[in-house]
Amino acid sequence: MAHYFDENPSTGSDRRMIDYRIDGTNFTFVTDTDVFSRREVDFGTNLLLEELIRDIRESGRNGGNFLDLGCGVGVVGIVFKYKFMRFDVTGVDVNSRAVSLANENAKRNGIEASFSQSDALSGIDSGMMFDVVATNPPVRAGKATVFRFYEEAYSRMKGGAAIYVVLQRKQGAPSTEKKLTELFGNCETLGIEGGYRVMKAVKSL
Repeated sequence: MAHYFDENPSTGSDRRMIDYRIDGTNFTFVTDTDVFSRREVDFGTNLLLEELIRDIRESGRNGGNFLDLGCGVGVVGIVFKYKFMRFDVTGVDVNSRAVSLANENAKRNGIEASFSQSDALSGIDSGMMFDVVATNPPVRAGKATVFRFYEEAYSRMKGGAAIYVVLQRKQGAPSTEKKLTELFGNCETLGIEGGYRVMKAVKSL
């Protein structure tokens, strides 16, 4: 059975277009079989983006390196770049089909961003450090994979950098809160809706 976290999806292609509107802006994305949430931008990703946009504006962050960790077809990275043009956006996903679509979607929406295939952060230049990380982690890949996302992100974040995570309570939001607190020494909940929780942790200076 194919999964959105397969490296090289083998299911036949069946591309489709989805429209998405957030924060007063319309976007169009191409999706396909064997990618995450192919029929629409899922509820969790939408909530993550709402809270992320609001919090970045309130924080006054004005540029740096942004990581869309587990980028899928690029929704989070593309929207973030559109809203915060001073950031350089990098996205990674283990799924080669998703990464190809993410790069196509960046061009389609007039955005400059770099999406590449990588198992967590193993495929990214080891010297690249990030100021903001956002992830809707691949819960179906298992807790070990999800926690490795957090651990590898932490190791590549600058002092003062923030990570934003969205998860359903039933999919492990409490254990993620505990893990982030262990890693970062802090974790706050920015928003809860529809069973989803958006969490933020900040790396100490």
